[in-house]
Amino acid sequence: MRKAFLIGVLAGSSLAVPSVVLAEEPAAAEAPAADPMFNQPYVDIDEWRDKPVRHRYVHGGFKGTEARFSLYLPPKEKFERRFFQYVTPVPDSENLAPTNGLDQIGFSIDSGAYFVETNSGGTNATAGPAFNTDPKIAAFRANAAAAQYSRVIASEMYGAGKIYGYLYGGSGGGYRTLGSMENTKGVWDGAVPFVLGSPMAAPNSFTIRMHAMRVLKDKFPQIIDAVDAGGSGDPYKGLNAEEASALKEATAMGFPLKAWFNYDKFGVHAFTALYQGMVMADPTYFEDFWTKPGYLGFNPPESLKRARLQFVTTVRESLDEDEASAKGIADLRIPGTSRGTAEDAWRIAVNDGSKRTVAFELEGTPPDVGFLGGDLVVLSGEAKGAKIAVRLLKGNIATLGVTQLKTVAKIKPGDEVRVDNSNFLAAQTFHRHQVPDASYQVYDQFRGPDGKPLYPQRRMLLGPLFAQGAAGTVPTGHFNGKIITVDSLLDREAVPWQADWYRRKFDANYGADAVNRYRIWYTENALHGAQQFSEDPTRVVNYNAVLEQALRDVSAWVEKGIAPPQSTNYKVIDGQVIPGATAATRGGVQPVVTLKANGAAKAVVRAGQRVNFVTTISVPPGTGKVVGAEWDFDGSGKFAEKAQIKAAAQKVTLTASHAFAKPGTYFVAMRTYSHRTGNMTTPYARIPNLGRVRVVVK
Repeated sequence: MRKAFLIGVLAGSSLAVPSVVLAEEPAAAEAPAADPMFNQPYVDIDEWRDKPVRHRYVHGGFKGTEARFSLYLPPKEKFERRFFQYVTPVPDSENLAPTNGLDQIGFSIDSGAYFVETNSGGTNATAGPAFNTDPKIAAFRANAAAAQYSRVIASEMYGAGKIYGYLYGGSGGGYRTLGSMENTKGVWDGAVPFVLGSPMAAPNSFTIRMHAMRVLKDKFPQIIDAVDAGGSGDPYKGLNAEEASALKEATAMGFPLKAWFNYDKFGVHAFTALYQGMVMADPTYFEDFWTKPGYLGFNPPESLKRARLQFVTTVRESLDEDEASAKGIADLRIPGTSRGTAEDAWRIAVNDGSKRTVAFELEGTPPDVGFLGGDLVVLSGEAKGAKIAVRLLKGNIATLGVTQLKTVAKIKPGDEVRVDNSNFLAAQTFHRHQVPDASYQVYDQFRGPDGKPLYPQRRMLLGPLFAQGAAGTVPTGHFNGKIITVDSLLDREAVPWQADWYRRKFDANYGADAVNRYRIWYTENALHGAQQFSEDPTRVVNYNAVLEQALRDVSAWVEKGIAPPQSTNYKVIDGQVIPGATAATRGGVQPVVTLKANGAAKAVVRAGQRVNFVTTISVPPGTGKVVGAEWDFDGSGKFAEKAQIKAAAQKVTLTASHAFAKPGTYFVAMRTYSHRTGNMTTPYARIPNLGRVRVVVK
């Protein structure tokens, strides 16, 4: 209760106690009490649709609230008395499934389920240190109410009988999925939380990478090359002491070494959305960083001095989204925030007929210091004294982060402002001053031989506050139902060791019975978001198929007692998750790929000389068969050459030969797919992996 109280203090109010059935310890499923906030459901759309497959669409909400839901129900002959419900990272739209590219409707119906999505109570239900909201509303109360009412509609359509429910969500949605399973009974029978952060993830997973990005920005190309296929294997070669220390710190905190490949594009991700909560929760940190011993800014290294920006200028004009786009500013949506509601919020807050300001064009152009984020400090005019979060600088255009819209509206052309990144620089080593208990082993690097922290510690840990804002409570590892957790080995946002933290919690809570309660599957060559594979398809796979298989497996586990494949076997060494080398020793459900060029990870040949490639693809025993494979010889990511697999098999060896006409360095990739039953035509649950080799043509 102490952390709940702290959030209430930070947000300026006490927390309301919800009336849904909560569980301090797992108990037998029982019908939950009706939630008085969501006791008046209504339906405003009820129609049959033919795309992507034939289904009945039902849309509605709960009177007196902003909560909305969408149900996608199959024809009666396809229903097998279950539903899948997706949880977004933050409260978002209830109409994402038809257009998000994940084919959740088609997959659910193919699996005998109807599909449920909600807006988690609406954007006013967003919670955390910077929000005055009961976090349980978005975490599970609104979703639980929609799940329960969906059973009413389904029973009317399909007839009486038990309907099983399965929840899944990733990132912030992973918190909310786990929080739902920990804090409700009788709503969901199983769950698939994925790319899950620990209670210490935010903001520390972002601050550590921001520090490395600042220090190592000029050295990333050589680091990436060293850990790539056929590289030297030594990412520290050529780094000075400060650079080596920054890379070691980030690696030991769990940032995957091979995940730096897109360093110049992935930015600070959701830190922009977390920043205001950090300032509210611990405002004195940002001054202490520059003025007190024990903080990096007190006696800053030259690199930190060079990176600091305090640029005074005036505002030329405000820019709405169309105007900013016309000036070459792209990607205006802030990671970690919801879609489609910002303009509505502007109209409510400002109400003058204008469009939402997303950026300011300045009279002067700040110098290039490798800006990762900061503040626009207003020095004159109606908004004097305000600080507005700045997410990006491009020339003389400052793109805004999460801001107070009424304050932004007060800033006018001619107002004097200071572009200042002092707080963002301070944030980059915040994790050093947030050392938690010994269960978080990656923080041992910040403890001395006596076990005490090496750096001054702040008065509270912020991670649990952010976790509670997402999950409704700080996750404990006590849950109802059965769980399969899916995590990614290249995850840059929820670094991979955090799934292992939950595994140790599960084992401590359940002992010998843990094997009957949960699985953890790691996905090799996958990033935080399933669709992020498009960043570089020759390095990254789309893990959505693993989620599909996990949903099918957890439902079979609950309904039929069929135990799913074993958890992935791995070790955590200096913050890095290292899986077993072969399919048999690794476990999980993903195929394992080995690829050689002329018998090695690197081949050196002359232009026009043919290179012989051999790949072996193995599926963990009992988890399926290889059903597809494709080559990419030119690095385009198109995988245009399909390998011939005559029949699905648990292990497949393929060969190919290719000549490169021009000198250069080429990375050849083999992408493969497995399927549980060996179905070579279905689009669902085709689990991918890839292998990659280097060819140097002289």
